[in-house]
Amino acid sequence: MAELAENVSVWESDWDWCQRGEEWSAWWGGTEALWFGALLPRIHAFVPTGSILEIAPGYGRWTQYLKNLAERLIVVDLAERCIEHCRERFRDSDNIEYHVNDGRSLAAVPDRSLDFVFSFDSLVHVDADVLADYAGELARVMNPDAVAFLHHSNLGAYRTWTRLTHRTPARIRGPLIHRGALIDIAAWRAEDVTAEGFAATCERAGLACFSQERICWERGPFLTDALTLLTPVGSRWAGPRHSLRNPLFRREARRMARLYSGNVAG
Repeated sequence: MAELAENVSVWESDWDWCQRGEEWSAWWGGTEALWFGALLPRIHAFVPTGSILEIAPGYGRWTQYLKNLAERLIVVDLAERCIEHCRERFRDSDNIEYHVNDGRSLAAVPDRSLDFVFSFDSLVHVDADVLADYAGELARVMNPDAVAFLHHSNLGAYRTWTRLTHRTPARIRGPLIHRGALIDIAAWRAEDVTAEGFAATCERAGLACFSQERICWERGPFLTDALTLLTPVGSRWAGPRHSLRNPLFRREARRMARLYSGNVAG
């Protein structure tokens, strides 16, 4: 997985943001379909609320919705380019604060100041040590009953498959990944992160993971991603961790794509 410096380079300079990140929602039928079909149903119990933090907003794909669910929205990103774009895109919204961070800390966020934290389709690219740093920071900045919804990698649960894919000749690797016969290492998931490992990391930081949903992504049967809900230990949300394996996430995407295209047959 990439070091932080490489992440900065990719999102600050190398990536073509001409579609503003909307290309990552295409398989859902668009960003609106993904938000209302998959994300909002998973977080609706926690929003709207007072103060929300969005980690790594990119060009504001989710910010456009979160800003209407918060009295105060803080967005932090390691790419100054992304923060400046969001600042311009949402210039008419007076409830948003913008900060460039170092990709692993939340120095600009005061202690015990957040009610909800959101990150989707970004932290899947960061290694376990970065997630550990963020967990420590979240334990500091979250209110006693605050909740965080974080999308991160679970690729570390498939180490044997990952090694096999890396060893497969490049000329056939791509087609096999596309068919779902090999695990998708091209999706740039952190290879040292697992849902179980992140739950343990959160516990050490004083946070409780009360729900973890392992999901497949665009291709193959592998549950390479995880959606984790966490809260400070002792909060009203804390309790036994609910662990769900969801190999049908991609089917959700296909259904929403059909619905939003107006084609509900099939």
